[in-house]
Amino acid sequence: MNFPFYIARRYLFSKKSHNAINIISMVSVCGVVVATIALVCALSVYNGFNDLVSTLFSSFDPELKITPRTGKVFDPQDSRIEKVKKLPSIDVWCEVLEDNALVRYDNRQVVAVVKGVDKSFEQLASIDSVLVDGNFILQDDVVDYAIPGIGMASALGVNAGYLSPMEFYAPKRDEKVNLSNPATSFQVSYAYAGAVFCINQQVYDENYILVPISLTRELFKYETEVSSIEIKLHPSSNFSSDKDEITSILGKDFIVQDRFEQQEASYKMMQIEKWMTFLILSFILAIALFNVVGSLSMLMIEKQEDVKTLRNMGASDALISRIFLFEGWMIAGFGALIGILIGIILCLIQQEFGLLKLGQTTGAFIVDAYPVRVALSDVITVFITVVTIGFIAAWYPVHHLGKKWFVR
Repeated sequence: MNFPFYIARRYLFSKKSHNAINIISMVSVCGVVVATIALVCALSVYNGFNDLVSTLFSSFDPELKITPRTGKVFDPQDSRIEKVKKLPSIDVWCEVLEDNALVRYDNRQVVAVVKGVDKSFEQLASIDSVLVDGNFILQDDVVDYAIPGIGMASALGVNAGYLSPMEFYAPKRDEKVNLSNPATSFQVSYAYAGAVFCINQQVYDENYILVPISLTRELFKYETEVSSIEIKLHPSSNFSSDKDEITSILGKDFIVQDRFEQQEASYKMMQIEKWMTFLILSFILAIALFNVVGSLSMLMIEKQEDVKTLRNMGASDALISRIFLFEGWMIAGFGALIGILIGIILCLIQQEFGLLKLGQTTGAFIVDAYPVRVALSDVITVFITVVTIGFIAAWYPVHHLGKKWFVR
Protein backbone atom coordinates (compact mmCIF):
# COMPACT_ATOMS: atom_id res chain seq x y z
CA MET A 1 0.00 0.00 0.00
CA ASN A 2 1.19 3.55 -0.72
CA PHE A 3 2.89 4.69 2.49
CA PRO A 4 1.60 8.33 2.60
CA PHE A 5 -1.94 7.09 1.87
CA TYR A 6 -1.67 4.49 4.61
CA ILE A 7 -0.58 7.07 7.21
CA ALA A 8 -3.29 9.54 6.09
CA ARG A 9 -5.92 6.83 6.38
CA ARG A 10 -4.76 6.00 9.89
CA TYR A 11 -4.98 9.67 10.87
CA LEU A 12 -8.50 10.04 9.44
CA PHE A 13 -9.95 6.82 10.82
CA SER A 14 -8.16 6.73 14.14
CA LYS A 15 -9.95 4.61 16.76
CA LYS A 16 -9.43 7.34 19.33
CA SER A 17 -12.88 8.85 18.91
CA HIS A 18 -12.28 11.32 21.74
CA ASN A 19 -9.56 13.04 19.67
CA ALA A 20 -10.87 16.52 18.81
CA ILE A 21 -9.06 16.57 15.47
CA ASN A 22 -10.77 13.35 14.39
CA ILE A 23 -14.12 14.85 15.34
CA ILE A 24 -13.36 18.01 13.33
CA SER A 25 -12.33 15.86 10.36
CA MET A 26 -15.59 13.91 10.54
CA VAL A 27 -17.52 17.19 10.73
CA SER A 28 -15.67 18.32 7.58
CA VAL A 29 -16.66 15.09 5.83
CA CYS A 30 -20.29 15.58 6.90
CA GLY A 31 -20.25 19.14 5.54
CA VAL A 32 -18.98 17.88 2.19
CA VAL A 33 -21.61 15.10 2.19
CA VAL A 34 -24.49 17.52 2.79
CA ALA A 35 -23.28 19.99 0.13
CA THR A 36 -22.79 17.17 -2.38
CA ILE A 37 -26.28 15.80 -1.71
CA ALA A 38 -27.70 19.28 -2.32
CA LEU A 39 -25.82 19.55 -5.64
CA VAL A 40 -26.96 16.14 -6.91
CA CYS A 41 -30.59 16.67 -5.88
CA ALA A 42 -30.81 20.26 -7.21
CA LEU A 43 -29.38 19.34 -10.63
CA SER A 44 -31.64 16.27 -10.83
CA VAL A 45 -34.74 18.35 -10.06
CA TYR A 46 -33.84 20.79 -12.86
CA ASN A 47 -33.40 17.82 -15.20
CA GLY A 48 -36.86 16.61 -14.17
CA PHE A 49 -38.48 19.96 -14.87
CA ASN A 50 -36.65 20.15 -18.20
CA ASP A 51 -38.07 16.75 -19.20
CA LEU A 52 -41.53 17.82 -18.02
CA VAL A 53 -41.45 20.96 -20.17
CA SER A 54 -40.26 18.87 -23.11
CA THR A 55 -43.27 16.58 -22.87
CA LEU A 56 -45.64 19.55 -22.65
CA PHE A 57 -44.23 21.28 -25.70
CA SER A 58 -44.14 18.03 -27.66
CA SER A 59 -47.95 18.01 -27.79
CA PHE A 60 -47.86 21.08 -30.01
CA ASP A 61 -44.35 21.53 -31.39
CA PRO A 62 -43.28 19.33 -34.31
CA GLU A 63 -40.15 17.18 -34.32
CA LEU A 64 -38.76 19.37 -37.11
CA LYS A 65 -39.88 22.76 -38.35
CA ILE A 66 -38.82 24.41 -41.60
CA THR A 67 -39.00 28.21 -41.76
CA PRO A 68 -37.58 30.80 -44.17
CA ARG A 69 -34.36 32.50 -43.12
CA THR A 70 -35.68 35.82 -44.42
CA GLY A 71 -39.26 37.00 -44.76
CA LYS A 72 -42.46 35.59 -43.29
CA VAL A 73 -43.57 33.11 -45.95
CA PHE A 74 -42.20 30.92 -48.72
CA ASP A 75 -43.50 28.81 -51.58
CA PRO A 76 -43.84 25.11 -50.61
CA GLN A 77 -43.61 24.19 -54.30
CA ASP A 78 -39.90 25.07 -54.31
CA SER A 79 -37.83 22.25 -55.86
CA ARG A 80 -35.80 21.83 -52.67
CA ILE A 81 -38.98 21.47 -50.62
CA GLU A 82 -40.33 18.91 -53.05
CA LYS A 83 -37.09 16.94 -52.72
CA VAL A 84 -37.39 16.92 -48.92
CA LYS A 85 -41.00 15.69 -49.19
CA LYS A 86 -39.81 12.57 -51.01
CA LEU A 87 -37.39 11.51 -48.25
CA PRO A 88 -38.36 8.05 -46.88
CA SER A 89 -37.66 9.13 -43.29
CA ILE A 90 -40.62 11.58 -43.25
CA ASP A 91 -43.80 10.16 -41.75
CA VAL A 92 -46.11 13.22 -41.59
CA TRP A 93 -45.87 16.50 -43.50
CA CYS A 94 -48.00 19.53 -42.59
CA GLU A 95 -48.09 22.96 -44.22
CA VAL A 96 -48.66 25.83 -41.78
CA LEU A 97 -49.55 29.48 -42.28
CA GLU A 98 -49.81 31.58 -39.13
CA ASP A 99 -49.98 35.28 -38.32
CA ASN A 100 -51.58 37.66 -35.86
CA ALA A 101 -55.23 38.66 -36.27
CA LEU A 102 -58.01 40.27 -34.28
CA VAL A 103 -60.60 37.73 -33.14
CA ARG A 104 -64.10 38.76 -32.04
CA TYR A 105 -66.92 36.83 -30.46
CA ASP A 106 -70.04 38.56 -29.24
CA ASN A 107 -68.80 41.72 -27.49
CA ARG A 108 -65.31 40.42 -26.74
CA GLN A 109 -62.20 40.73 -28.84
CA VAL A 110 -58.55 39.68 -28.49
CA VAL A 111 -55.43 39.60 -30.66
CA ALA A 112 -54.52 35.99 -31.36
CA VAL A 113 -51.97 33.95 -33.28
CA VAL A 114 -54.08 32.29 -35.95
CA LYS A 115 -52.40 29.06 -37.01
CA GLY A 116 -53.68 27.56 -40.22
CA VAL A 117 -53.05 23.82 -40.61
CA ASP A 118 -54.34 20.94 -42.68
CA LYS A 119 -55.79 17.59 -41.63
CA SER A 120 -52.36 15.99 -41.17
CA PHE A 121 -51.78 18.18 -38.11
CA GLU A 122 -53.89 15.72 -36.11
CA GLN A 123 -51.28 12.99 -36.70
CA LEU A 124 -48.35 15.37 -36.42
CA ALA A 125 -49.13 16.73 -32.94
CA SER A 126 -51.46 14.08 -31.48
CA ILE A 127 -53.87 16.93 -30.87
CA ASP A 128 -56.65 14.62 -29.65
CA SER A 129 -54.71 13.99 -26.44
CA VAL A 130 -54.88 17.67 -25.43
CA LEU A 131 -58.51 18.44 -26.39
CA VAL A 132 -60.63 19.24 -23.35
CA ASP A 133 -63.88 19.76 -25.26
CA GLY A 134 -65.14 18.87 -28.73
CA ASN A 135 -63.42 16.95 -31.52
CA PHE A 136 -60.64 17.82 -33.91
CA ILE A 137 -62.36 19.02 -37.07
CA LEU A 138 -61.18 21.83 -39.31
CA GLN A 139 -63.97 22.09 -41.88
CA ASP A 140 -66.90 20.32 -43.43
CA ASP A 141 -68.86 20.92 -46.61
CA VAL A 142 -70.46 24.09 -45.24
CA VAL A 143 -68.34 25.89 -42.61
CA ASP A 144 -64.84 26.20 -41.19
CA TYR A 145 -64.03 25.35 -37.56
CA ALA A 146 -61.57 26.89 -35.12
CA ILE A 147 -59.88 25.29 -32.11
CA PRO A 148 -58.78 27.93 -29.56
CA GLY A 149 -56.57 27.35 -26.54
CA ILE A 150 -58.38 27.15 -23.22
CA GLY A 151 -57.20 30.61 -22.18
CA MET A 152 -58.20 32.12 -25.51
CA ALA A 153 -61.63 30.46 -25.30
CA SER A 154 -62.12 31.90 -21.83
CA ALA A 155 -61.12 35.39 -22.97
CA LEU A 156 -63.60 35.24 -25.85
CA GLY A 157 -66.34 33.50 -23.86
CA VAL A 158 -66.67 30.74 -26.44
CA ASN A 159 -66.82 26.95 -26.28
CA ALA A 160 -67.20 24.02 -28.63
CA GLY A 161 -70.61 23.78 -30.24
CA TYR A 162 -71.63 27.43 -29.86
CA LEU A 163 -73.99 28.50 -32.61
CA SER A 164 -72.44 31.87 -33.46
CA PRO A 165 -69.15 32.01 -35.40
CA MET A 166 -65.97 33.77 -34.35
CA GLU A 167 -64.90 36.69 -36.54
CA PHE A 168 -61.30 37.03 -37.72
CA TYR A 169 -59.99 40.45 -38.84
CA ALA A 170 -56.68 41.11 -40.58
CA PRO A 171 -55.47 44.20 -42.49
CA LYS A 172 -55.53 43.80 -46.25
CA ARG A 173 -52.01 43.42 -47.54
CA ASP A 174 -50.66 45.85 -50.15
CA GLU A 175 -53.66 48.16 -49.78
CA LYS A 176 -53.84 51.65 -48.35
CA VAL A 177 -56.08 52.33 -45.38
CA ASN A 178 -59.34 54.00 -46.36
CA LEU A 179 -59.54 56.79 -43.77
CA SER A 180 -63.13 57.61 -44.63
CA ASN A 181 -64.19 54.01 -44.00
CA PRO A 182 -61.43 52.07 -42.14
CA ALA A 183 -63.58 48.95 -41.84
CA THR A 184 -63.13 48.28 -45.56
CA SER A 185 -59.35 47.96 -45.02
CA PHE A 186 -59.80 44.70 -43.12
CA GLN A 187 -60.26 41.21 -44.49
CA VAL A 188 -62.87 39.24 -42.49
CA SER A 189 -63.27 35.48 -42.13
CA TYR A 190 -65.57 33.34 -39.97
CA ALA A 191 -65.20 30.01 -38.16
CA TYR A 192 -67.20 28.11 -35.54
CA ALA A 193 -65.59 26.74 -32.38
CA GLY A 194 -65.19 23.00 -32.92
CA ALA A 195 -63.05 22.15 -29.88
CA VAL A 196 -60.79 23.61 -27.17
CA PHE A 197 -57.23 22.46 -26.48
CA CYS A 198 -55.16 22.72 -23.30
CA ILE A 199 -51.35 22.37 -23.45
CA ASN A 200 -50.75 23.76 -19.94
CA GLN A 201 -48.41 26.32 -21.47
CA GLN A 202 -49.47 29.94 -21.34
CA VAL A 203 -47.92 30.89 -24.68
CA TYR A 204 -50.20 28.41 -26.47
CA ASP A 205 -53.30 28.21 -24.30
CA GLU A 206 -53.84 31.98 -24.18
CA ASN A 207 -52.67 33.05 -27.64
CA TYR A 208 -53.23 30.36 -30.26
CA ILE A 209 -56.21 29.36 -32.39
CA LEU A 210 -56.05 26.49 -34.88
CA VAL A 211 -57.96 26.98 -38.12
CA PRO A 212 -57.95 25.46 -41.64
CA ILE A 213 -55.02 26.71 -43.72
CA SER A 214 -57.46 27.72 -46.43
CA LEU A 215 -59.01 30.22 -43.98
CA THR A 216 -55.64 31.82 -43.16
CA ARG A 217 -54.77 32.09 -46.84
CA GLU A 218 -58.07 33.83 -47.45
CA LEU A 219 -57.66 36.02 -44.37
CA PHE A 220 -54.07 37.11 -45.05
CA LYS A 221 -54.42 37.15 -48.85
CA TYR A 222 -51.97 34.40 -49.79
CA GLU A 223 -52.30 31.81 -52.54
CA THR A 224 -50.01 28.84 -51.91
CA GLU A 225 -47.51 30.38 -49.48
CA VAL A 226 -46.80 28.97 -46.03
CA SER A 227 -44.98 30.37 -43.01
CA SER A 228 -43.54 26.98 -42.02
CA ILE A 229 -43.61 23.28 -42.73
CA GLU A 230 -43.85 20.92 -39.77
CA ILE A 231 -42.48 17.38 -39.99
CA LYS A 232 -42.81 14.16 -38.03
CA LEU A 233 -40.19 11.49 -38.74
CA HIS A 234 -40.62 7.73 -38.77
CA PRO A 235 -39.99 6.20 -35.32
CA SER A 236 -37.21 4.05 -36.79
CA SER A 237 -35.37 6.99 -38.38
CA ASN A 238 -32.09 8.46 -37.16
CA PHE A 239 -33.17 11.90 -35.97
CA SER A 240 -29.79 13.61 -36.03
CA SER A 241 -28.70 12.36 -39.46
CA ASP A 242 -32.14 13.01 -41.00
CA LYS A 243 -32.12 16.58 -39.69
CA ASP A 244 -28.65 17.13 -41.15
CA GLU A 245 -29.77 15.70 -44.49
CA ILE A 246 -32.81 17.99 -44.66
CA THR A 247 -30.67 20.99 -43.70
CA SER A 248 -28.18 20.11 -46.43
CA ILE A 249 -30.90 19.80 -49.08
CA LEU A 250 -32.60 23.10 -48.21
CA GLY A 251 -29.40 25.13 -48.00
CA LYS A 252 -28.92 28.54 -46.43
CA ASP A 253 -32.34 29.93 -47.40
CA PHE A 254 -34.18 27.85 -44.81
CA ILE A 255 -33.88 27.11 -41.09
CA VAL A 256 -34.51 23.58 -39.79
CA GLN A 257 -35.26 23.48 -36.05
CA ASP A 258 -35.88 20.64 -33.63
CA ARG A 259 -38.10 21.05 -30.54
CA PHE A 260 -35.29 22.38 -28.37
CA GLU A 261 -34.36 25.00 -30.96
CA GLN A 262 -38.00 26.02 -31.42
CA GLN A 263 -38.22 26.73 -27.67
CA GLU A 264 -34.64 27.92 -27.35
CA ALA A 265 -35.41 30.81 -24.99
CA SER A 266 -37.27 28.58 -22.52
CA TYR A 267 -34.61 25.89 -22.48
CA LYS A 268 -31.77 28.39 -22.21
CA MET A 269 -33.48 30.04 -19.24
CA MET A 270 -33.84 26.67 -17.51
CA GLN A 271 -30.19 25.84 -18.16
CA ILE A 272 -29.09 29.25 -16.82
CA GLU A 273 -31.15 28.71 -13.67
CA LYS A 274 -29.71 25.21 -13.28
CA TRP A 275 -26.08 26.27 -13.49
CA MET A 276 -26.59 29.41 -11.40
CA THR A 277 -27.97 27.13 -8.68
CA PHE A 278 -24.94 24.89 -9.21
CA LEU A 279 -22.57 27.85 -8.72
CA ILE A 280 -24.35 28.99 -5.55
CA LEU A 281 -24.24 25.48 -4.06
CA SER A 282 -20.60 25.14 -5.14
CA PHE A 283 -19.82 28.31 -3.19
CA ILE A 284 -21.47 26.77 -0.12
CA LEU A 285 -19.46 23.61 -0.78
CA ALA A 286 -16.26 25.66 -0.89
CA ILE A 287 -17.09 27.15 2.51
CA ALA A 288 -17.70 23.65 3.89
CA LEU A 289 -14.42 22.39 2.44
CA PHE A 290 -12.45 25.21 4.04
CA ASN A 291 -13.04 23.34 7.27
CA VAL A 292 -10.33 21.11 5.82
CA VAL A 293 -7.88 23.99 6.24
CA GLY A 294 -8.62 24.13 9.94
CA SER A 295 -8.56 20.37 10.52
CA LEU A 296 -5.32 19.90 8.56
CA SER A 297 -3.68 22.83 10.33
CA MET A 298 -4.54 21.36 13.74
CA LEU A 299 -3.45 17.90 12.60
CA MET A 300 -0.08 19.20 11.45
CA ILE A 301 0.45 20.92 14.80
CA GLU A 302 -0.49 17.78 16.73
CA LYS A 303 1.61 15.44 14.59
CA GLN A 304 4.89 17.39 14.71
CA GLU A 305 6.45 14.65 16.85
CA ASP A 306 5.34 12.05 14.28
CA VAL A 307 6.90 14.20 11.56
CA LYS A 308 10.22 14.26 13.42
CA THR A 309 10.10 10.49 13.82
CA LEU A 310 9.42 10.00 10.11
CA ARG A 311 12.29 12.32 9.23
CA ASN A 312 14.65 10.35 11.47
CA MET A 313 13.54 7.25 9.56
CA GLY A 314 14.52 8.93 6.28
CA ALA A 315 11.19 10.42 5.10
CA SER A 316 11.57 13.40 2.77
CA ASP A 317 9.63 16.68 2.97
CA ALA A 318 7.71 15.68 -0.18
CA LEU A 319 6.59 12.40 1.40
CA ILE A 320 5.45 14.14 4.60
CA SER A 321 3.55 16.74 2.55
CA ARG A 322 1.80 13.97 0.62
CA ILE A 323 0.58 12.44 3.89
CA PHE A 324 -1.35 15.57 4.81
CA LEU A 325 -2.42 16.19 1.21
CA PHE A 326 -3.92 12.70 1.11
CA GLU A 327 -5.67 13.48 4.40
CA GLY A 328 -7.39 16.51 2.84
CA TRP A 329 -8.18 14.68 -0.40
CA MET A 330 -9.71 11.78 1.49
CA ILE A 331 -12.02 14.15 3.36
CA ALA A 332 -13.20 15.61 0.03
CA GLY A 333 -13.22 12.26 -1.80
CA PHE A 334 -15.11 10.25 0.81
CA GLY A 335 -17.52 13.13 1.33
CA ALA A 336 -18.15 13.34 -2.43
CA LEU A 337 -18.71 9.59 -2.84
CA ILE A 338 -21.02 9.30 0.18
CA GLY A 339 -22.91 12.47 -0.80
CA ILE A 340 -23.38 11.33 -4.41
CA LEU A 341 -24.58 7.90 -3.29
CA ILE A 342 -27.10 9.35 -0.81
CA GLY A 343 -28.19 12.00 -3.36
CA ILE A 344 -28.86 9.36 -6.03
CA ILE A 345 -30.82 7.22 -3.55
CA LEU A 346 -32.94 10.22 -2.50
CA CYS A 347 -33.62 11.10 -6.15
CA LEU A 348 -34.64 7.54 -6.97
CA ILE A 349 -36.98 7.47 -3.96
CA GLN A 350 -38.52 10.78 -5.06
CA GLN A 351 -38.82 9.51 -8.62
CA GLU A 352 -40.56 6.33 -7.49
CA PHE A 353 -42.75 7.56 -4.64
CA GLY A 354 -42.95 11.37 -5.08
CA LEU A 355 -42.57 12.07 -1.36
CA LEU A 356 -41.75 15.78 -1.80
CA LYS A 357 -44.92 17.48 -3.06
CA LEU A 358 -45.19 20.73 -5.01
CA GLY A 359 -48.20 21.94 -3.04
CA GLN A 360 -51.05 20.90 -0.80
CA THR A 361 -53.80 21.59 -3.34
CA THR A 362 -54.48 18.59 -5.55
CA GLY A 363 -54.50 19.48 -9.24
CA ALA A 364 -53.04 22.96 -8.73
CA PHE A 365 -49.89 21.93 -10.61
CA ILE A 366 -49.23 19.88 -13.73
CA VAL A 367 -47.55 17.28 -11.52
CA ASP A 368 -48.11 16.67 -7.81
CA ALA A 369 -44.48 15.97 -6.82
CA TYR A 370 -41.12 17.40 -7.82
CA PRO A 371 -39.93 15.62 -10.99
CA VAL A 372 -36.35 14.33 -10.89
CA ARG A 373 -33.92 12.67 -13.29
CA VAL A 374 -30.35 11.78 -12.37
CA ALA A 375 -27.92 12.43 -15.23
CA LEU A 376 -24.50 10.74 -15.29
CA SER A 377 -22.90 13.92 -16.64
CA ASP A 378 -24.20 15.87 -13.63
CA VAL A 379 -22.86 13.24 -11.21
CA ILE A 380 -19.43 13.39 -12.84
CA THR A 381 -19.50 17.19 -12.78
CA VAL A 382 -20.37 17.23 -9.08
CA PHE A 383 -17.63 14.73 -8.22
CA ILE A 384 -14.98 16.66 -10.18
CA THR A 385 -16.10 19.93 -8.58
CA VAL A 386 -15.94 18.55 -5.03
CA VAL A 387 -12.55 16.90 -5.56
CA THR A 388 -11.10 20.04 -7.21
CA ILE A 389 -12.22 22.37 -4.45
CA GLY A 390 -11.03 19.80 -1.91
CA PHE A 391 -7.59 19.70 -3.56
CA ILE A 392 -7.29 23.48 -3.37
CA ALA A 393 -8.46 23.52 0.26
CA ALA A 394 -5.88 20.85 1.21
CA TRP A 395 -3.04 22.31 -0.82
CA TYR A 396 -2.96 25.66 0.99
CA PRO A 397 -2.19 24.53 4.58
CA VAL A 398 0.25 21.85 3.42
CA HIS A 399 2.34 24.03 1.10
CA HIS A 400 2.18 27.29 3.04
CA LEU A 401 1.70 26.51 6.70
CA GLY A 402 3.74 23.30 6.41
CA LYS A 403 6.86 25.28 5.58
CA LYS A 404 6.66 26.85 9.03
CA TRP A 405 5.77 23.74 11.04
CA PHE A 406 7.86 21.12 9.24
CA VAL A 407 11.20 22.89 9.52
CA ARG A 408 14.09 20.61 10.47
